[in-house]
Amino acid sequence: MTDLTVRKLLIDLTTPFATRWNGGDAFRSAFFNALSMSFPIGEQYFMDSVRAGLKTLPENERACLATEVQGFVGQEATHRRIHGLFNAHLEKQGYTNELERRAARRLQQNAHRDVRVHVGATAATEHLTAIFADWMLKHPAALHGAEPRLQTLWLWHSAEESEHRSTAFDIYKALKGSEEWRIKIFRYITVTFLSDVTRQTVRNLWHDGSLFKWSTWRSAYQLLLSKDGMFRGNYKLWSDYMAPGFHPRQQDGSLSVQWLKANSNQFTPVGQSA
Repeated sequence: MTDLTVRKLLIDLTTPFATRWNGGDAFRSAFFNALSMSFPIGEQYFMDSVRAGLKTLPENERACLATEVQGFVGQEATHRRIHGLFNAHLEKQGYTNELERRAARRLQQNAHRDVRVHVGATAATEHLTAIFADWMLKHPAALHGAEPRLQTLWLWHSAEESEHRSTAFDIYKALKGSEEWRIKIFRYITVTFLSDVTRQTVRNLWHDGSLFKWSTWRSAYQLLLSKDGMFRGNYKLWSDYMAPGFHPRQQDGSLSVQWLKANSNQFTPVGQSA
């Protein structure tokens, strides 16, 4: 069981920010905007799935996991709210969140599926976000030039994603979800998640007017596909999920602990699972 603290982030998100808020870089801004556009509907789905999974467990197992789930839900609800505020500024800048509309249709089409499928999808997505989060904490230059409040937002979110990386996975295992389906779901989520984010990033770049500029795609390569880029540099951690006997806690989450300790002045704990 993992103790999870719910934190109130002490930054101002009422003040607008520049269109290319991430150091004036068109691609980095568009890509992180696309990620943020996926979060509110995604975080709600994660909360709903984990709570539904917990309810189906025998009472003794439910009691063991209930406090951690409460902390998980608290953290995800905070992420949903904060990124909702962030996305509201994007909407005022003229960006259209097609990713959210597409995801909503997909969720409606799959709502009838077994709760283990939904918890498995949550666990798979949480693995992706956790390895990307750890990468962010290791490579803060991805936010170079961004104003401090937005740097804090993304690194705080990264730290908490890494912190609660195993909650949905543990619920899936408690539900006796199969290894075969765990891996099938992970592959599906990988393709779907990356496709959604790519399409929304392209849409954002079109709106920004930088889709066909060489500098845009040079930045994309450096961020994502260079030797230690977010995608290429995470291949080993991504593939670990498909190994027999894998558990998220086998991967190092120490950067999350370090960041939260070093930046405790940026948030106020409002609840703790203990």
